[in-house]
Amino acid sequence: MARAIVRPQASTLDRLLSNRKTRKVIAPLIAISGILIIWQLLTLSPDANLPSPIKVVEQTWELIVNPFFDKGATNKGLFWQIWASVQRVLQGFTLAAIVGVSIGIIIGTNEFLFDAFDPIFQILRTIPPLAWLPIALATFQQSNPSAIFVIFITSIWPIILNTIAGVQQIPQDYVNVSKVLQLSRKEYFFDVVFPATVPYIFTGLRIGVGLSWLAIVAAEMLIGGVGIGFFIWDAWNAANISQIIIALIYVGVVGLLLDKSIAFIATKVVPDEQK
Repeated sequence: MARAIVRPQASTLDRLLSNRKTRKVIAPLIAISGILIIWQLLTLSPDANLPSPIKVVEQTWELIVNPFFDKGATNKGLFWQIWASVQRVLQGFTLAAIVGVSIGIIIGTNEFLFDAFDPIFQILRTIPPLAWLPIALATFQQSNPSAIFVIFITSIWPIILNTIAGVQQIPQDYVNVSKVLQLSRKEYFFDVVFPATVPYIFTGLRIGVGLSWLAIVAAEMLIGGVGIGFFIWDAWNAANISQIIIALIYVGVVGLLLDKSIAFIATKVVPDEQK
């Protein structure tokens, strides 16, 4: 008589990992735990230059449990530092989105303007964000509008270039049909240009908001005041590496949230057939 084959039962972890939604939560937690363990092991030596994860939590416990304290001037919790930076980013990025999309559509629909301005855009987009800060300070004479200008000038180029690319990718058949139907400019924009271009626009917006968040941290290190960039620089001057590390974690999380927010809006705006 043939013996029945006994198959080993899957472990609880295997069953959890087989579910895609559950795996998307568990897998990052495993990766983060592994990184923290390796980090802890590498900093066990008393001569280690960086603090261990446990020491970081111990030295920044007040910042973690109470990010909302406000003791005046620049002595504020991480929430207020982050919020000040986010406000600057939203102002500069919103202005860049409005101007960038408008310019991109105008230049994308005109070959002469494209040939005239594309070389200029290609040069300007390669200039590092902080190189604009002295120009901004000389122009505005104040730190806050200067930081907003740096955000604007940093994020506008990917928005313009992606919008131009989207307009130029409109199928010629669509253009021909719009001429046959004698669509007005308003109808042509909303029925042809916008649906075809909006996926490219949101690609530019996602790139732009990421660059904005990178630029504001660097700009705030130089202009001072309340903001996560100045907080990091102030912690460095005080030789408080633990505060720098916890601030970097906040910066990464907020940057991710900004990117996901643009991606979420895109899912509501981009036509289903183009997602």
